[in-house]
Amino acid sequence: MWLKGERIHLASLSAELNIGRATLFRWVGNKDLLLGEVLWSLYEPLRLEALNATPGNGVDFVVGVYRHINSTLLHSEPLRRFIREDPEYALKILTSSQSTLHSRTVEANTRTLRDQVAGGHINPPLNVNSLSYFMVRLAESCLYSDIINGREPREEELEDACTAVRVMLGGTA
Repeated sequence: MWLKGERIHLASLSAELNIGRATLFRWVGNKDLLLGEVLWSLYEPLRLEALNATPGNGVDFVVGVYRHINSTLLHSEPLRRFIREDPEYALKILTSSQSTLHSRTVEANTRTLRDQVAGGHINPPLNVNSLSYFMVRLAESCLYSDIINGREPREEELEDACTAVRVMLGGTA
């Protein structure tokens, strides 16, 4: 439904699934949590694809994964539509610290960074948890600039974000 641009209503979803609304609420919580799960189910395969498609290790690897994921998201029509239809709600679901999507994205990014540190491929000058959070927030500022400051997201800004990540990882611009 989300990929097609259809609004998700828990009442109609429970009717479509032929289950009670109370059962659906027990399964998914609320609409915000359900959308977080939907978005994560799309993000996680993209992240795994980026990890598998990006060669090497170290700073270039981390930046390559970051670029792959965020460039794909930048050009995702379902995501752009979601943002256009209800910008404030989209921002809440995509970036809120209470959002399952945001927290999982930070955790997944942290795992990638820890794997690279454990392998001796990077030695970032920042705490890995903070670095991961900053990287995710930097991506969000590029991807959702239309909501945040009224400016269409641009590939050039994403490249600047990749340069900033490279520097935060201890690499050179």
